[in-house]
Amino acid sequence: MSNVLVVAGVQMACSVGNKEKNVSRALDLLAALPTEVEIACLPELFNTGYHLERLAPKLSELAEPIPGPTTERLAEVARTQRIGIIGGIIERAGDVFYDSAFLIDRDGHIVGLHRKAHLYPPERNCFHSGDRIETFSLCGTTVGVAICFEHAFPPIFTTLALKGAQVVFIPSAVPVGYEYLLDLRTRARAQDNQLFVVATNLTGENGETQFCGRSQIVNPKGELLVKAGREERAVVAELDLSLIERERRQEPVLSSLRPELYVYCKKVQ
Repeated sequence: MSNVLVVAGVQMACSVGNKEKNVSRALDLLAALPTEVEIACLPELFNTGYHLERLAPKLSELAEPIPGPTTERLAEVARTQRIGIIGGIIERAGDVFYDSAFLIDRDGHIVGLHRKAHLYPPERNCFHSGDRIETFSLCGTTVGVAICFEHAFPPIFTTLALKGAQVVFIPSAVPVGYEYLLDLRTRARAQDNQLFVVATNLTGENGETQFCGRSQIVNPKGELLVKAGREERAVVAELDLSLIERERRQEPVLSSLRPELYVYCKKVQ
């Protein structure tokens, strides 16, 4: 098994509620990726855009099951380009809606589903919370997913690291004014847990909100490998997965954890 993995964060602007336009744009951006890319990550709610007030009345119209129309189109791309794809959409499961991310392997099979477990407060009016933190095997690599606000919760990333994640992908919709959180947390989550982090953000605007872009890839040392501005583009990096073990031998953080000392049972009001 190769210790090198080539990944891409596909930063894009979205038109709120226009699924056909957004999916077509995503397909164009994926088609333009270098042929050596093995896993590509699209942003949060990339096929609908992110605007809760405008999406809420149309949830039943815009939401999809997984598998469904959007994942079927991306599965064809995955098979044709021989690439793994991660992306965030509004998932419909019966009468319940989730802010979810799917994982499709290079054969076009759905191999994972992460439902956002930590919802930003206004999202609770639209979505149910997921209840699992899991790792998945994608293109021969153990990966995890955290969606946007989940970036703020270190225990998620430590849990994923302890479960064997080598790379954590973060589909996001971070607006202008919060760039500092995107930049700081991406580097911190990577270095704290000595793994790779790929943060893929929306760019453009939805009328009221401008998204900050700044999609980036960070290594287990917390070093920035590549970062976008606010333009539509893909950030691409070659990950030397052997760096994970080297960093953990040098500073054995995960093996030194003492969970009996840590208290997470009391919420701050």
